[in-house]
Amino acid sequence: MKKILFTILCVGTFIATQAQEFNFGAKAGVNLASIGGDDTDDLDGRTSFHLGLTGTYMLSEQFALQGELLYSSVGAKFEENGDGFSGESVTKLDYLSIPLLGRFFVTEGFSLEAGPQISLLLSAKEEFDFSDSFEGEVISESGEEDVDEFINGLDLGFALGTTYELDMGVFLSARYVLGLSNINDFDDDDGDDFKNQNNVLQVSVGYKF
Repeated sequence: MKKILFTILCVGTFIATQAQEFNFGAKAGVNLASIGGDDTDDLDGRTSFHLGLTGTYMLSEQFALQGELLYSSVGAKFEENGDGFSGESVTKLDYLSIPLLGRFFVTEGFSLEAGPQISLLLSAKEEFDFSDSFEGEVISESGEEDVDEFINGLDLGFALGTTYELDMGVFLSARYVLGLSNINDFDDDDGDDFKNQNNVLQVSVGYKF
């Protein structure tokens, strides 16, 4: 009987210790996204959002590993206005993003983080809205098109950011994700590889369970 009670006590202690080392959380926030690379001088940024789950494993008081599963919407916007013409197109790229980060705690609750991010394309759409005036007649058109066939299904990036943990499980974070791979799956008119990358600044608020 003593052996059974001792075993139960050891197992309970182990589970409690592991629970202190590992925690889950949820987060959501704003994406300030842009597309860099070839022929992007006329592109503007796109404001969107992200949300998802986090999991953190404490290796020591100063070091931790963190993985996340995020729905993240990025892309860019293009606007053109001329004599009687106005037009806007928005590239909307939605991903399932999986950042794998190392965290270094500078002080209690405040950490720096860095690591790779893998993103799987969920959808790619081009939203457009334009109007043109010709001989007193205004012609306008708007709509949305799927452009999945022109976008690579896998996107790679590198994330660098910081997190501050408040009392009662609330945390704030800011992170920049630099695109490392070409998001395009097509060549330009000359047959050359046309290269663009996703870049995004993410500002988040979350809660640790």
